[in-house]
Amino acid sequence: MIKNLAVAISIFCVHLYNAQNVYLSKVEKTNDNTDKFLYKKAETTLGSEYLGEIEVQGFSRDDAAVFSLIYKKAKEIGANTYSFKPFENIDGTPQVLNPSNYRIALYYTPKEKLVNQNGKLYVFASSDKDQKININKKDYLLTPRSYITLDIIPGEVYTISTKKLLGSTIKVQPKTNDENLYFQISSLKVKSDTSGIGGLNLKSGDIIGLEKSYAEFLSLIYIQNKQ
Repeated sequence: MIKNLAVAISIFCVHLYNAQNVYLSKVEKTNDNTDKFLYKKAETTLGSEYLGEIEVQGFSRDDAAVFSLIYKKAKEIGANTYSFKPFENIDGTPQVLNPSNYRIALYYTPKEKLVNQNGKLYVFASSDKDQKININKKDYLLTPRSYITLDIIPGEVYTISTKKLLGSTIKVQPKTNDENLYFQISSLKVKSDTSGIGGLNLKSGDIIGLEKSYAEFLSLIYIQNKQ
């Protein structure tokens, strides 16, 4: 009985550690647009309409599930863009993003006001393990919850490998640098999402192609590793 109680307590602690509360903390106004995307708003974007705020409380390793909750809350008031809104220290200076508790401001931005992509290749680590990868014969070490970026050269072939005995290798050849490419190195078996809304749209072994909305969310909560 004591053993069963210990197991139950352990399971409860795991659930508590991964508990996540995502809620609309402020609603200024709503918008009736039907845009399916939810992009991170660039600082240079003009003409955005402020709608409200979301607060995330509690840490979870399941970033896709967290983004799904944020996406649903954002769409309740018609948001299609967002930005990080830091809490303030006692002296008024902004705090860095804490993945266990953060705020994002929600906006509606007309499509013609969205800033064009600048042609980068993003590669995200998983949320829990160091991973070695190779891109065009150069090695990189990705620490948990980090990412790297490389400038895209149109027409160049990019070979991404996970450097494992049974790991994956993919090749991509972007024709232009008008869009970004997003991939994540997964340490888990992940089922691809074919909806095209805030999920995964390509999988090759342990290298996953990410949908833009979800990838931009990861670029907010992960740390850029400048190697």
